[in-house]
Order: sequence, then C-alpha cells, then structure tokens
Amino acid sequence: MSAAPDALLDLGVVEMAVKIRARKVTPTELAEASVARIARFDPELHAFVTVTRDLALAQARAAESELASGRDRGPLHGIPFGAKDLVSTAGIRTTWGAAPYADQIPKADATVIRRLREAGAVLVGKCAMIELAGGMGYDIAGASLTGAARNPWDTGRWTCGSSSGSGAAVSGRLVPFAIGSETWGSIVCPSSFCGITGLRPTYGRVSRHGAMALSWTLDKLGPMARSASDCEAIFEAIAGVDPDDPTSADEPLGSSLGLDAARKLKVGVLRTDMPKNADPAVAAAFEKALEDLRRAGVSVEEVALPNYPFEEAAWVLVVAEGAASFESLFDSGKVRSLADPGAALAQPTSKMVLATDYLKAMRIRTVAQRAMAELYEEWDAIVGLATHYTASPVEAKLSEYFSESDPLGGTGNLCGLPALAVPCGHGGDGLPVAMVIMTGAFEERKALALGKLYQSATDWHTERPPLLTRAG
Repeated sequence: MSAAPDALLDLGVVEMAVKIRARKVTPTELAEASVARIARFDPELHAFVTVTRDLALAQARAAESELASGRDRGPLHGIPFGAKDLVSTAGIRTTWGAAPYADQIPKADATVIRRLREAGAVLVGKCAMIELAGGMGYDIAGASLTGAARNPWDTGRWTCGSSSGSGAAVSGRLVPFAIGSETWGSIVCPSSFCGITGLRPTYGRVSRHGAMALSWTLDKLGPMARSASDCEAIFEAIAGVDPDDPTSADEPLGSSLGLDAARKLKVGVLRTDMPKNADPAVAAAFEKALEDLRRAGVSVEEVALPNYPFEEAAWVLVVAEGAASFESLFDSGKVRSLADPGAALAQPTSKMVLATDYLKAMRIRTVAQRAMAELYEEWDAIVGLATHYTASPVEAKLSEYFSESDPLGGTGNLCGLPALAVPCGHGGDGLPVAMVIMTGAFEERKALALGKLYQSATDWHTERPPLLTRAG
C-alpha cells in the first residue's frame, strides 16, 4: 500500500481523486482501507447496517482497470461511499432502519445508487438510520434496528437523526462520503453534530426513485462529506431529471462558482431565539463564523423571514404523509416491533390532523414559496445556526433536548429550498457546531460557493474527531 490506511481515509473525495490520478493510491487500496476501518470502529459507532465487502472490492478492481485503460468516469471514480439504508440496492438488504423490514432485499437499485455506480463510486455498505427515517416519531436515540449511532467526537453522544449512520461514517473516516436524506433536519443536524459538511438539495433536484417515502412532498436525498468541494462533486453526479421520478426537475445545474463570485454574494443573517439549554459558546462560534465571512469579503447583514407559519405547516405535512406511507404497519400490527416505545401512538396522533388541515398546509406552502422567492430577489443566501447546542447524550429524551424552534429548517424544508451545513467551531464541551447556508430554489451553486469560500479561510472541516486521535 502506498500510504498508511489511516492517512488515506483522512483524505476527502477531491483529494482522493487527485491521488488516484497521480497513481499515489489505487481504488483497491482505498476500498480495503475503508472496509478495514469499518471492521475496527463500527462495533463502537454503529454506523453501518450492512457492509458490502466483496462488492466493494470488485467495484474497486473494476475502477482500477478502467482508469488504467484510460476510461475516467470523473472525480468519484474509485471513491468508497456509504448509502443510507432507505435507498434500494439490488440484492442487498435495505432495512429502512426498522425491524419489520430487516430482511427486505430489493430487486433493483435506486436511481441515486445507479448514478453513483455510473460515476465509478464504490459502495462499501449501507448506513444505519433512525427507523423509517423518524416517520413514526421517536424520542430515543436508540430508535433504530442497529441501536443508537455513536458520535466519533464523543461516543457517549448521538449523531442526530435520521441520517445517523451516515453522519458517524463520514465523521469517523469510515468512508469519505455518504448519501443521506432529509425531510426536516436529517442531513443538516447530523452534519452539525458530527463536524462534517452536508448538502440538502432543492426538492426534486435529486431523484428519489427507489428510496423509501416518508413525506413525499418534502423528502430529499443529498451528500454528506468532508467539505463543500466534496459535496459539489457528489451533487454533480447524482442530480438531474429522472423519468422514473415524476417529481424530479430538469432545471440546469449551472456552472460551479469560484471564490471571487462567492465574495460578491449578498448574505442575510437570520438570528433565532436561544432555547433554555443553549450553549453560549455555540452562539459565539456563529458570530466568529460571520466575522470570518466578512473578512473573506462577503457582505453580511441582518435579515428576517416572511411572517408565515412555516414550521406548523411543515409539521402537518410530515405527520399526515408519514401516516399514509406506513399505514400497513398499523394494519398488520407490526408497528409494535419498532424500537421506539411511542411508535404505536403515531397513527392515532396523525388522525388528529384533518383533511382541511392538510389542504391549508399545502396552500400555506404555495404562498410561502412565493414569499421566499421574493426574498431571494434581494438576498443570495441566508445563514443561521443549525442548532444552539451540540450533540445530545445517547440516553437523552429527545423531546426535551430538542427544545428550540427551527425557523430556518422549517422554512427551507416546507418550501423545498437547498441548504449547506458547514462546521463553524465548537461548543463549550468541545463538540462541533455548524452554520447553515440556505439559498433560493435550484441555487445550490451559491451555497456551495459560500461554503468553499468559508472553508478556504477556516479549517474546522479538516479536524479529526477524538476517537481517531486516540486511535492514531
């Protein structure tokens, strides 16, 4: 092997691609290093449901052969990755993180898996997740087929849900990137808690064909990686219209924006009320991040969101659509085999949402989207904190720990807007926190450009978690 496995896996996607083409590392070496790292650390982290060792090595050898013969599929060619266990993988179990589906084996790949395969990426396994992506509601970190995912920054802390395994896998350097999903917070929060970078694309930007549906008017798939540059490379491979997904959009991706273009973007700052368990050090880290943006040449000013019940409308849609998606679990009685004790109450709770409530929420979304589109005529991006606190203890009651309002998340997910979470410092306990960069619909390139500019001026995204520092 041309370099130590730990050193190889400290590299991000873009760095790995450069070294592969410089023949300083091979796809097979990367796959072997990833599989070995998983075997070493996953018993503690619970990041993976299934490890596809044989497939990974076969795909890596194929990538190596193609590159040697001059066929280059792009920056992901030969790069290992993990996929949240709600995207279908042909012949490989796809459990949705839930006991009733523990033995589910799809016959075909999800579109996102097919596109990554066509880009030459190497699947090393399926990442753990909160059962049904939280579709039944949950109040414990252990609401998962594989138990609570552990945070590489502190294994007594959770990674956040529902892309919990994806967050642990990328943060722990088990893989350089993973696919996550977000209905509301499930890419942004694990990225924040785990000190990684995560992109929630615009609704419809990435095909959901072959992915479990929780809330079909809100669900989105996106990359979780080390940096904004890495996320952009993955985004380019997975985005685009798909005839198998009627909600997918054919909006052009546009060109990548450079750092000079990022400096010209007008950025609004959204400040939110601090909850009772807020960590003052988190707010201080955010203020420092804003100052770093200003020093990098970005215009940053205060902004307010339009006055609409974004969070309330989003909640109605998630509850109503989630109940419809998993109705068969109640009819069969299998809901009682779920890990979260309160899961069986999801159906009677959802029945409190009336059809008129659902229709009102849909109408609110329409006017809210128009209002946000008008706001983005003035601003290029809006930034805010992902959360006012760091990763929750594994044993915490989540309904008490997550006590704050989430206007940026509620607005973005209700309106289908893209956002990028980037590490921006530490809380008082030394754990990571993140700044969220949200842009207008189909303007991911602006968020990515700001993320790249910020990360060119800071090094939070390069930090190794203590688990790896202790292990060497």
